[in-house]
Amino acid sequence: MLKNIPPLLGPDLLGILRAMGHGDEIAIVDANYPADSAGPVLVRLDGISATDVLDAVLTVMPLDDFVDQAAICMQVVGNEAKREPVMDAFEAIIKQHEPAMGLGSLERFAFYDRVKTGYAIVQTGESRLYGNIILKKGIIRPKG
Repeated sequence: MLKNIPPLLGPDLLGILRAMGHGDEIAIVDANYPADSAGPVLVRLDGISATDVLDAVLTVMPLDDFVDQAAICMQVVGNEAKREPVMDAFEAIIKQHEPAMGLGSLERFAFYDRVKTGYAIVQTGESRLYGNIILKKGIIRPKG
């Protein structure tokens, strides 16, 4: 156990988050996502919601403020403007940790392609449909 680090961030995931550099991307995906075949290193957090994982990750990882979209969800197939409740929950968590940031979206197959080129995937036990999000790591600026 460590102080001020959410306990669901185990050693494997903490190591990945620490090793990622500015601009690297990590996907947090739901239980239905084809994560094992996607390619990047996979961490499984079965039984934990994607929103809980997002909240924990954003306690230690900054989002990239040099890009227009540092947090991106998957669009609803056939209705790109539709917002699922899990997407609203994602955006609320992002705003809590990074008030100036919002939530972008990508078409389903574009989302799959982007995840394949990412640094890592965290597969959760999320049962809500479209509980998938990509995060682009930012920088921590020097103090003073």
